[in-house]
Amino acid sequence: MLSFTDHWIGYMALAVFLIAYVLVIVEEGLHLRKSKPVMVAAGVIWILTALAYATQEQSHLVAELLRHNLLEYAELLLFLLSAMTYINTMVERQIFAALRTRLVSLGLSFRAVFWLTGTLAFLISPVADNLTTALVMGAVVMAIGGGDRRFISVACINVVVAANAGGAFSPFGDITTLMVWQKGVVRFGGFFALFVPSLVNWMIPALLISLTIPHKKSSTNIEPVQVKHGGYLVVLLFLLTIAGTVLMHHLLEIPPFLGMMTGLGILKSYGYFLRRRELNEWTESPAFDGETSLGVSHKPAVKPFDVFISMKRVEWDTLMFFYGIMLCVGGLGAMGYLTSLSGVLYKDLGATTANILIGLFSAIVDNIPVMFAVLSMDPEMSLGQWLLVTLTAGVGGSLLSIGSAAGVALMGQARGIYTFSAHLKWIWAIALGYAASIAVHLGMNAVLFSP
Repeated sequence: MLSFTDHWIGYMALAVFLIAYVLVIVEEGLHLRKSKPVMVAAGVIWILTALAYATQEQSHLVAELLRHNLLEYAELLLFLLSAMTYINTMVERQIFAALRTRLVSLGLSFRAVFWLTGTLAFLISPVADNLTTALVMGAVVMAIGGGDRRFISVACINVVVAANAGGAFSPFGDITTLMVWQKGVVRFGGFFALFVPSLVNWMIPALLISLTIPHKKSSTNIEPVQVKHGGYLVVLLFLLTIAGTVLMHHLLEIPPFLGMMTGLGILKSYGYFLRRRELNEWTESPAFDGETSLGVSHKPAVKPFDVFISMKRVEWDTLMFFYGIMLCVGGLGAMGYLTSLSGVLYKDLGATTANILIGLFSAIVDNIPVMFAVLSMDPEMSLGQWLLVTLTAGVGGSLLSIGSAAGVALMGQARGIYTFSAHLKWIWAIALGYAASIAVHLGMNAVLFSP
């Protein structure tokens, strides 16, 4: 691969990326969706890459490199499209709303709620992803907390740390772990070596924060929510899809996206029967007039199930952001920047130091481009080191509220209560958990660090 790190075209490509990422960081202030600047930057960077390679009469290599990057993105896109559609269908079937009302009805003390929501966030995020889990548990915290702003604030911190920690020991828990698994550097079962380090990462700050929470109970009451017909079967189909995906990848070495897309096809097929059932119920209703209930003259408040609505509600801004980021990083890699960065990090500093710093860096910069850059560098590391960077990139974002999708989402959900400054007050406790989790991994999994 050619290097243009000292060429004016290389400097320009790097500047384009930095400008785009600054716009991503200030997204909340500008109200400019994060996918827009990086998608433009991706196109500009690859045009500059093509110009640079043309100066060396190597234009044919650019298309080859670009297609390689596109293939990696396409696999991630199809996997996430299936997973997000399943999650949105569970939301539509009121699975998470029913869970929230059930937890609120238990009449637990604030401290018990703190531990329960944290535990559930840690256990659910390996399957449902850390962002969805944080939003569900955040809704529970806000419902029970009522007007107690201080409790809501610290409980949200706990949920963010727990969700990020839980997502670090499962390929399905975070985009970074998913990328590592799809790349093939860590097998599915290998991630579970991070269970105890991840647990320590959450438990230490949780213990310290819980000491400040009173045992008083909330007087909040909310109306119970019933799971819609077929909701529990959708959950079962999702779990079977995950199990089938893992088995096909392990036994037949089939890329994970195929298993997930097959599961999506099954969900869509089941959705046909759900829709027919609900349409039949409507036509049998005395209030049905043949038109308005089907939304011909206006949009009804309640609609029969439609799986394509669940697909429409997929986080397309996030998926397009991944496209832009992965192609931007791939373009800079084609310019030679990742090779240079890999030399500084993994040869000069050493793998352990580099992987710890990458975790700290992910608290400021989104962990997706950071992990994709590491995977693109493809440094020669032991399994223990790959697990270390997976751990640090996954939990490092907990240090700041803006360091993870879970934190950013909860700041929007609990606006003005869970804030950047509120999270920053507990950074010392979260940092203790970060350091302890690394120490536990280095000690418990020492055998995995041997070459």
